[in-house]
Amino acid sequence: MSNMMDERFAAPQAQVADIVKEESALAGRWIRLLAAVLDGLIVGGGVWLLSMIPAVHAIFEARQANAGLTTFNPYSALIGGGLFLVIQSWLLLSRGQTVGKMICGLRIVRSDGGKPDPFRLLGLRYGVGFLMNTNVVLSTVYGLLDVLLIFRQSRQCLHDTLADTKVIKVIKVTQL
Repeated sequence: MSNMMDERFAAPQAQVADIVKEESALAGRWIRLLAAVLDGLIVGGGVWLLSMIPAVHAIFEARQANAGLTTFNPYSALIGGGLFLVIQSWLLLSRGQTVGKMICGLRIVRSDGGKPDPFRLLGLRYGVGFLMNTNVVLSTVYGLLDVLLIFRQSRQCLHDTLADTKVIKVIKVTQL
């Protein structure tokens, strides 16, 4: 009788058909470039669409009349940066991906594999580069260092090193 009561309180037995496990590897340089190009096209296309609105177009035109090639345009920076945040921030904070990285199957993680916090993602990884773009000399030096550092064995750009992140290619493996 006591054996029968023990079985009533036992954990249920279930058959699990397949288990999905994620494995990862460092993302390749070319796929990271493709993801960055896709992100640039998406945000750039959004800025272009916004510039078709007459009020926004007037802001761009007013600044261009007195601007040189190296003149900083705060309105463009606010519009571009704001649009980047609108399009990318939710995916970055929730999944560690931009739209381009999502399309390419990439994800941003901490160097130890954990999830990066918002300050690392938006502040260090993207914010520092955004601030560097306010000055043409800083932008050139930072941009050149940023892209050249991907050729290290760690495949981390300068923005990855600053934020202690890496970009991985996610591979889903189904096991039976």
